[in-house]
Amino acid sequence: MILKYVKAITHIILAVVLTITTQVGGLLYIICIFSFRRYRWKKYAFFLVSYLLFTFLLLPLVAPNFGREKIGNNDLIKPQSLFYVLANRNYVKPEINRIINEVSSDLNKKFPGVKLVYLDANFPFFDGFPLLPHLSHNDGKKLDLSLLYERDGEVISEKPSRSGYGVYEPPLPSEENQAEICANAGYWQYDFPKYLSLGRINRDLEFSEKGTKYLLQQLVKQSEISKIFIEPHLKTRLGIVSSKVRYHGCRAVRHDDHIHIQIL
Repeated sequence: MILKYVKAITHIILAVVLTITTQVGGLLYIICIFSFRRYRWKKYAFFLVSYLLFTFLLLPLVAPNFGREKIGNNDLIKPQSLFYVLANRNYVKPEINRIINEVSSDLNKKFPGVKLVYLDANFPFFDGFPLLPHLSHNDGKKLDLSLLYERDGEVISEKPSRSGYGVYEPPLPSEENQAEICANAGYWQYDFPKYLSLGRINRDLEFSEKGTKYLLQQLVKQSEISKIFIEPHLKTRLGIVSSKVRYHGCRAVRHDDHIHIQIL
């Protein structure tokens, strides 16, 4: 009897985690569990196959009915991790697709071979459905982009963490340390992305001021973009003068590992 309850609780936990992580995975998991009660391995195999079919075939067709579309990966745009694609966290309003296609083209012309790398975007369905751990990626209007880095003075597409999050470009001694200010004010979550890096890689990379500044300048030019979040010390260091580029507040998390953009 105890084992039965343990199994039930385990299934519930897995369904909740899959829902939080992928939006549709939890429902598919429950369907598979009830469809193959006596066939342990069949239900897991069926879940995996059905999930992949939903992710790559069905969701891109249905999402436009909710005003969203899959980010179009190409020679100039790519996710930092396959996780963002597999977890259906790569859906946006059509306007964002247009913006990143234009910006990635400009970026590649300025720095040949460099791709625009995106991180978390939004789920395919329902405004208001949270894309954790983010506070606002719930309406198709938001997208996180990676900062740019360089090796031996050359701007490249590689990043210092597997996820694209969690490896910061901290303030210099002469710059305002907003992370410290927020931590002292009790906002413990502000530094949380450091636990989401999934491991540090490419330790020889250096933050590219010229690359990131150019990217921000191209984003600012886009009329549909209403807000761009980045840490205050980077805005100052890069000399970005625009009311679109603003501080996100201590209730969010650090933005010296990525750029957050959103449209009207």
